Amino acid sequence: MKSDHEGTTVEMLLRGFHLPTMASIYEPTMRRAEAEGWSHRHVLEHLCQSEATDREQRRIGRLLAESGLLEGKTLGNLDEALLPAKIRRQLPALLEGGFVSRSTNILAFGLPGRGKTHFLAALGRELILRHSMRVLFRPTFKLVGQLLAAKRDLRLEAELKKLDRYQVVILDDIGYVQQNREEMEVLFTFLAERYERRPVMISSNLVFSQWDQIFKDKMTTMAAIDRLVHHAIILEFDGSSFRMKKNPAPEEPKPKK
Repeated sequence: MKSDHEGTTVEMLLRGFHLPTMASIYEPTMRRAEAEGWSHRHVLEHLCQSEATDREQRRIGRLLAESGLLEGKTLGNLDEALLPAKIRRQLPALLEGGFVSRSTNILAFGLPGRGKTHFLAALGRELILRHSMRVLFRPTFKLVGQLLAAKRDLRLEAELKKLDRYQVVILDDIGYVQQNREEMEVLFTFLAERYERRPVMISSNLVFSQWDQIFKDKMTTMAAIDRLVHHAIILEFDGSSFRMKKNPAPEEPKPKK
């Protein structure tokens, strides 16, 4: 039977080694081990497994906090029955996350209200929860503004390196940037930097034939599309509006006879 002093010393050492979970459960673990006759190996495995589990949970918490993902846009509250059949079939493979290691982009097209943003945000969240990946969600106009500010401050390269730490970047509503030449240039630079190295997931209300509204210059538009589709999975959200199904328009009152 060890003394309280010995227990305190071990806890202090564990905290000094930056093992806070092992330190906090050391005393109750030792009491349980003595009562149940655990072996030294069993005690050590229990302490290490508890530390590893808590450390992974803390890491996932940090990843979610820095991701910018929208609250409520989760897989649990995504009505998969409303998704097009082809996308429902693709979902299990996407959740496995192999497309990230292959640097395959995910391009989601469809009219407003079809569930593109919810789907990509939910997929991004699952990449964090299941695979501990670094994911960043940004409305495209905000990311473009971030890059423009960095360019004005002569730190665009540093900002691009910062974004490169994310294994996946989700650009929501790419068609809603202000579409001046300076914005087009930083957006194209960002996409070109990630080409064949890091995937992007993009939602767009505009089909490719309308992307000259984003990049203005025909050659730049073609170059951007070429880079994105070279390794890409294209998701077409061609069903009816999620929003209309969830919040149908009220019926007009019938005229009185």
